[in-house]
Amino acid sequence: MMNNSTPIRDYLVPGKRVHLVGIGGVSMCPLAEVLRGMGLTVQGSDMTDSDTVKHLRSLGIHVSIGHSAENLGDCDFVVRTAAVHDENPEISGAVARGIPVYERAQAWGAIMQHYPNALCVSGTHGKTTTTSMCTHIFMAAQADPTVMIGGTLPLLHSGYRVGHGDTIILESCEYCNSFLCFFPTVAVILNVEADHLDFFKDLEDIEHSFHTFAQLVPAGGHIIVNADNTGAMESVAGLEHPVFTFGLDHPADCTAVNLTNVDTAPAFDILIHGELYAHVNLHVFGHHNILNALAAASSAYVLGLPGKAVEEGLASFTGAGRRFEYKGEYNGAKVYDDYAHHPDELHALLTTARDMGYQRLVVAFQPHTYSRTAKLFDRFVEELKLADVAILAEIYAAREQNTLGISSADLCQKIPGAVYCSTLDKVTAQLKALAQPGDLILTVGAGDIYRAGEKLLQEG
Repeated sequence: MMNNSTPIRDYLVPGKRVHLVGIGGVSMCPLAEVLRGMGLTVQGSDMTDSDTVKHLRSLGIHVSIGHSAENLGDCDFVVRTAAVHDENPEISGAVARGIPVYERAQAWGAIMQHYPNALCVSGTHGKTTTTSMCTHIFMAAQADPTVMIGGTLPLLHSGYRVGHGDTIILESCEYCNSFLCFFPTVAVILNVEADHLDFFKDLEDIEHSFHTFAQLVPAGGHIIVNADNTGAMESVAGLEHPVFTFGLDHPADCTAVNLTNVDTAPAFDILIHGELYAHVNLHVFGHHNILNALAAASSAYVLGLPGKAVEEGLASFTGAGRRFEYKGEYNGAKVYDDYAHHPDELHALLTTARDMGYQRLVVAFQPHTYSRTAKLFDRFVEELKLADVAILAEIYAAREQNTLGISSADLCQKIPGAVYCSTLDKVTAQLKALAQPGDLILTVGAGDIYRAGEKLLQEG
């Protein structure tokens, strides 16, 4: 993170010109719109043209394709994502000219200070789904929230919305301690597990980061924590601020009772402090989604929303993009896609899928980053054995270089009957050869594995 003597809030004033590097990204596009609405002149760059870029241009925002120091023009400051490194020509060009460079999280942190309610949803898993559930609830309550989600929500036809209400809802990521730039009035901690070990030293280091995040909540704000997750509870141990808990297996302020399945999806009553708050019919599956719903309901409760908004909002929620998203059917097999890329996420996904009554569970998995694959190798092997057939695509590098010499082929050797595919085209061919009526086919991972399933459906 750049060390700037002037806080970014001093630049968030009408008339200032900001340049956004990677402006077409899922969290940068809404940032561009919000800054434009605040009276700033917004410009930016991205590596590829896209519908998002076209949308920004339709708003009068200049977007350059490709990165070059010349794109900076006469901007007053620059905002980048964590994925944009110091060697980027626009970053190095800004530094050479003395133009201050800030992180995206710093910008969002300054922006949320303009909202009475800043609802920040954090955790190793479930952030996108829970943030999406919160959005549905606040929209049902006609609260007109501003929203930033790390994925696509069908309700919004995007991953964000710019509202005019007093609440901003943000998916809050711990990677590189980004969420420590935020100013939450409501901090939700869904779970804390060992992940992003290319940045954090160990689980204790991660818990410390979440502890610091919780400490950002001011007096009069709310900290909402999963009572069933050891890491989450450890992260709030010793806080002077009172904690509001949710859970199923441990005593909690918010819990679910009278659990039933309606068309295999859960229905239940939500009790808060022992009193009925809402009756919920979910249209998403799994124990983990009940906990996500309780987290969203807890957020609504502490911010004064009625139980009816929770009922209506959760009833209308059918999932976020790439979260057990139904894609289509091929040769009688149902094809779904999911973003799961951590062993805990895989466990939740695959155990839920196995309970859905399909003949076989065929999983095409693409590990995400070499460091995560290496450090959690045995856990990935264990969870992938839950599939009847496991197809392993090569590791998605993301931000890393393969200095460890690891491959998905190494995982494959430890999983009986697993098949290694060096390219996505080979994954598609393997799925095509395997698919039969009664199968549930899952493409799984945070990279581009979804393309293999989409190509399968196109060829069908």
